[in-house]
Amino acid sequence: MRMVLLGLACLSLISATVSAQYIVVPGDADGDMIVSDKEIELAEQSCDEGKITSDELEEIRHIHEAYPITIVDSADRVVTIYKPVERIIIQPTSSYEPIWILGAQDRVVGVTNTAKDLAYTWLPGIQNKSSIGEYKELDYEKIIELKPDIALVSNSGIETKKIDEILEPAGITVVGAEFVELETFDSELKNIAEILEAEERAEDFLAWRNEYINSVKEKTNEIDPRVRVYGEWAHVERATGGKTSAIDSTIKVAGGDNIAGDLDEYWIVLDPEFIMTENPEVIFFAAWEDMLGLTGYYVDNYEGAMQFVESATNRTDLKDTSAVQNGGVYVLDAGCVLTSARNFVPTLYLAKWFYPDRFEDLDPEAVHKEYFEKWLGIPYQGVWAYPQASARSREWQG
Repeated sequence: MRMVLLGLACLSLISATVSAQYIVVPGDADGDMIVSDKEIELAEQSCDEGKITSDELEEIRHIHEAYPITIVDSADRVVTIYKPVERIIIQPTSSYEPIWILGAQDRVVGVTNTAKDLAYTWLPGIQNKSSIGEYKELDYEKIIELKPDIALVSNSGIETKKIDEILEPAGITVVGAEFVELETFDSELKNIAEILEAEERAEDFLAWRNEYINSVKEKTNEIDPRVRVYGEWAHVERATGGKTSAIDSTIKVAGGDNIAGDLDEYWIVLDPEFIMTENPEVIFFAAWEDMLGLTGYYVDNYEGAMQFVESATNRTDLKDTSAVQNGGVYVLDAGCVLTSARNFVPTLYLAKWFYPDRFEDLDPEAVHKEYFEKWLGIPYQGVWAYPQASARSREWQG
């Protein structure tokens, strides 16, 4: 295994375009990976002579008309796709839902154990996919064996470069696609939709999703002062998100003021005194299903979330805050918060909790149900927020 990886890594250093020689484009006779007018004529002649089928000719014509496709991926790399993408493997856990939204799940040939066994046990068809190792420890030998056309990978510069060096010499195009920031979701989805030729599906979903986001923004843009909010990753006490984090963007779009929003760290563990001094009016805990079992698709009651909140509100750093004193403590599913395909849903829950009078007619649960059934193609169930967003624990006035 080690020798295989070393050999592949060395090959990648020979030339920046070395992977080109491993990509076979139907109809490309001169090896430039582009089907020219002349090559279309040759393909038509081959079809007339019975050397290729009419279906193969149609595929070549399609490649001639639609390819190559060039994008700038989420890792700020120029990526070119030379033929239709038929086989995909996915590394980032947050990139699974977008592929299902685009209706491309049947093209996924490899998934991580992290997704298959923990985060997305309920995603339709995922249990039938081949395993490619863990999110942070990919099985490159298995990936190469599966012969995917593209690999969706983390945006991290170092991580992307490492995976690129191993996979591209095997003819696998590496595409950065993280899907964790609410603000960049539209551009990321459009990028992936373009290379999957699923633009119409992407536009339909974005129109549906953005209608809710824009409605929240319109009703909260002029609020001053905003509700002070503390969001905590429930599995690590006092762990939160600063600038550009998923917690920060979710709070801001919902019309709140993140008490850690001026901190530069994406992930930070706060001092107890910081939380007490900032005195949040709302506290929510983002809980991972596989770590705490408070939320998730197969959770069927609120008992765990209720007990967790009761315990947390007795913490020294939280018990005297306005949030605890006024009943403004909640639980959200961490997967919803982190995955930008769905983290518009937590903004709806939060907006309803922050400003119940302004969002009296908003039903986050109904929106979430529609997301599951219309866009993921799976019945809605589980516990994703506690208590229900319709609960009016306190009425803030904007």
